Amino acid sequence: MPSVHLEYVGFWARVGAAFIDTVIQLTLLIPLTYALYGRLSLEGHFFMGIGDVLLNYVAPAVVVIAFWIYKGATPGKMAVSAQVVDADTGAKLSASKSLIRYLGYFVSLVPLGLGFFWVVFDARKQGWHDKLANSVVVRPLEKTPVRFERKASWPDDPIEPSL
Repeated sequence: MPSVHLEYVGFWARVGAAFIDTVIQLTLLIPLTYALYGRLSLEGHFFMGIGDVLLNYVAPAVVVIAFWIYKGATPGKMAVSAQVVDADTGAKLSASKSLIRYLGYFVSLVPLGLGFFWVVFDARKQGWHDKLANSVVVRPLEKTPVRFERKASWPDDPIEPSL
């Protein structure tokens, strides 16, 4: 991946990507959990059984890590044209780095989400989970030059862009 054509992905784009991923996961997991238990764990029980743990905790971890390894991004990150890559080489994350990054989410979350907000202040837009796994989130640099179809007569003829 040629780094000259990439930019680090900032906080709000990553929030949008996480929102998309969350909606997808909830759309799939809520009906499956309800079908399995006839209720949701939000109704007063943190763990309802081994099926709940496998479905709502293990499966999402496996799916997210698999997306990072094979696609370089989750569906939400794909929607914002972002990829999670190794901070040194720009290559897709290895399985071990993906696991470290996923577990790093919990480290980022514990102190009131400070590890996620760290993206705002960091020069390479790394959260704590990124720092732990030595990863960065990048996307193609999208700086398109403006081009007008005709020249304006100075100063009375304003340029009207054609659609």
